[in-house]
Order: sequence, then structure tokens, then C-alpha cells
Amino acid sequence: MTRSLDLNCDMGESLGAWTMGEDAAMLDLVSSANIACGFHAGDPPVMRRTIRMARDKGVRVGAHPGFADLYGFGRRRISGERPQDLEAQLIYQIVAMQGMCAVEGHAMTHVKFHGALSNMACEDADLAALCAGAIRAVDPSLVFVTMPYSELAVAAQKAGLAQACEIFADRSYGPDGRLTPRSRPGAVIHDPAASARQVLEMVVEGRIPCTDGSTLPVAADTLCVHGDTPGAVEIARTLRAALEAEGVAIAPFGA
Repeated sequence: MTRSLDLNCDMGESLGAWTMGEDAAMLDLVSSANIACGFHAGDPPVMRRTIRMARDKGVRVGAHPGFADLYGFGRRRISGERPQDLEAQLIYQIVAMQGMCAVEGHAMTHVKFHGALSNMACEDADLAALCAGAIRAVDPSLVFVTMPYSELAVAAQKAGLAQACEIFADRSYGPDGRLTPRSRPGAVIHDPAASARQVLEMVVEGRIPCTDGSTLPVAADTLCVHGDTPGAVEIARTLRAALEAEGVAIAPFGA
């Protein structure tokens, strides 16, 4: 049985005068933050402010790169990019976040890819290898946050990168172990109690409940709550309480 688990959240997704998520409240509950790097969301002041809040609350920080898609919040599938161009974009985002963290005296620990980029790379071995290569080019000591049963996990292993196996509190899973597409009913779980039941099955029982009634084995290192999900803070609070009630401590992966 898992006795410690990282609780992470995608955040820093506000942009200019536009606010997304309740980052300050979420940082009181999580142990890791994945901060947008300005391509799908976020901007330099938001990046810096979020890093500072995470540092002051003892929360680890990672880069959360995505497609250059502010209009679609990084959730539109983009194809046709030259691989060398996409790799350069990912390196740029990772370096920007690492540099901002260095300025604020809070070392960056990991990388987790966002949205459509992550979903596509979970299925596409070449794209997954490109993502892993971008991390390795910047800093091979960074932890690669990957999903089980994905090409990203395979690519991380081939690249020799340390991994943190991620599960999701607010998303349902298909029988292949991949997330249900957001376009389908039931893809996003809004009920905190339902999220807690799924999480406890994955963490305590070590199995992913799938939409067809089957289960898949999993050994989770980190649990994600999406900061833009309605009620995200309440979901995170409920999940943390449920895990701690089962004797699972919330702590950064690798701590």
C-alpha cells in the first residue's frame, strides 16, 4: 500500500487581466505545482508570482509546457509542426521556467506536459521521444511526470529520465489506461466524493477503475487535480482528507 503520495496541480494559468483558478488556495493543499510557461496560458509576471507563492508555502515547482495555443488553452490538437521547431518551443518553455525559478531561489524539480500535447504524445512514440529529448537537452536530472500505459512513460525510460507516475482525480479512464477524451460525457469528474472513491481505489488498492468496468494495476507517485476544474479547491481538500484518513501522507515525490 502506498504510504506517501505527491498531490500536484496545474496552475499559473492566468494571463494579463484574465484570472484562471484559485492558485493561492490550492497551494495550501498540494505538494507540487506545474506552472504554465506562457504558450498555452500564463505570462512572465504570473509565472514569477506563482513560483514565489509556491516557494513561500514549501511547494515544489515544475514546468508545464504545451502547444503554442493561447486561444485554445493548449487543448487543440496541432499537427504539421516541424519536429525541430516543436522541440525548440518545448526547450524554450522549460528553460524559461527553470530560469525564473533560479531567480526566485526555488529550484525547479520536474516537467509535465500539458493538454493536447501530452495526450498526443501518450499515443505517438515519436512525439513522446521528442518531449523526452527536450527535457534531457535542458537538464537530465529533471523528473518527467508521465502517465502509466503511455508512450511518454516508454520514452522517459529510453531517455534515462527519472519518472513520477501520475494519476488523475478528476478524469475518467478508458480500458487502455488512457484518459477519456474531454469531448465524451463523463470525461471530467466534478463530484468530490466520486473523485475520492476513484483516487482511493488507485492509491490504496493499486488499480485504475476503467469506464468499461475493468481495472488496471498502477503504482502511483503523484495525483493531479486540474486547477481549472470547477470546484478544484474543494476537490483537492476532500481528496487530501480522504487520503490522510487512510494513512497516506501527502509529500513531494522523491522526498
